[in-house]
Amino acid sequence: MAETFDLIVLGGGSGGLATALRAARHGARVALLEPGALGGTCVNVGCVPKKALWYAGQLAQEQKLALDYGFASTPGPLDWEHFRQLRQRYIDGIRERYAARLAEAGIQVYAETGRFVSADTVATSCGEELRATQIVIATGGRPHRVELPGFELGLVSDDIFAMRSLPRRIAVIGGGYIAVEFAGLFNALGSEVTLHVRHRMLTDFDEELVDALERGMGEAGIRFARQVEVTGLRREGGGVVIDDAVHGPGGPYDAVLWAIGRVPNSDRLDLDAAGVRVDDGGHIVTDAWQNTSVEGICAVGDVTERPELTPVAVAAGRRLADRLFGGQPESRLDYGHIPSVVFAEPPLAMVGLTETQARQLHGDGVRVYRAGFTPLQWAVGGRRHPSLMKIVCAGEDERVVGIHVLGSGADEMLQGFAVAIKMGLRKRDLDATVAIHPSSAEELVLMS
Repeated sequence: MAETFDLIVLGGGSGGLATALRAARHGARVALLEPGALGGTCVNVGCVPKKALWYAGQLAQEQKLALDYGFASTPGPLDWEHFRQLRQRYIDGIRERYAARLAEAGIQVYAETGRFVSADTVATSCGEELRATQIVIATGGRPHRVELPGFELGLVSDDIFAMRSLPRRIAVIGGGYIAVEFAGLFNALGSEVTLHVRHRMLTDFDEELVDALERGMGEAGIRFARQVEVTGLRREGGGVVIDDAVHGPGGPYDAVLWAIGRVPNSDRLDLDAAGVRVDDGGHIVTDAWQNTSVEGICAVGDVTERPELTPVAVAAGRRLADRLFGGQPESRLDYGHIPSVVFAEPPLAMVGLTETQARQLHGDGVRVYRAGFTPLQWAVGGRRHPSLMKIVCAGEDERVVGIHVLGSGADEMLQGFAVAIKMGLRKRDLDATVAIHPSSAEELVLMS
């Protein structure tokens, strides 16, 4: 006989944990199924270890800047193994805290996979059946793999954090945020990096700022292979060669990173047994309330067609739990004005519409303000470091519909401006704000 719960959550990543913990706080009896490490992609092979690596890259650059300032220190290479262990200890601590919180909340954790038997019943990989009136799918995604000769000779993003040494020469294939981030990280840490891009980089971001970022990456020493058509990988001369139908062989490289997107973990859930609909890419289709095509089954996070961002999964999961178990029938996530950051070098942040999107939506009623400069920290040392800020306004009252920041500190400064846009920010509100000087952020309230 199946054990009964109020809620079954499939997946122990950011979205699943947020849903389960919030539902348990409201008094629900919850079962959580996660066969891997608690925290999912973000904690284990995504945001957290990536950001730690980004900090290491920042420190490597600041060592060189310190010399320009007059410090008598010689920049040295990163002790990769020391850093890897340091990072892993931090991640282990996060997982331990998650386990403690789940136990404290009384959530029953199954270290197993789950698959649907019917719309209200899930079978674990050990054959036990669990039943609930509400089931939430939060199984996340994984790196996309393709059927190309020698694909296995390359790495996917998950593999980066298990590397035992820094490659001297690395090729990154892709133009999305994962490709751009790792290209910048490896370059900052001393690797020779070639970025193989099929079309444009970062197509979801403002074109003008992406162009500025690309120029900055080139000036920093990253090589670009453009309009590529990779047909496979092969070993040659102790390295890996990229076969390209357009440019011919490239390399050899010590490592090749495939960064060609992610796919949802929906294919092993037996969704047909429950009648849950997916789109052509395998994403579970949801409405504005996280409902799937089947009553009583919801989905959050990267397994859906929504933005693949950890805070989005967390916010959607918490609001869903509030609606299902917290007596808040109108609770749901508003997917408008979601801020996003690419931890490139320098970082690129945005909230709202790009200039192109704004002009498509508002036509001639769009006005754009911009400011380009080198931050004081870098200018004092005599170094160029790209910074470009852009404010996109619409209508006679110049409502701010988009803010875009490329430069040092972009990841930190944009959070507050995202709040302002959510509250209906106008350009005159920025003009009326006293600047913090000297800072990069002041440029956003001084543009004219």
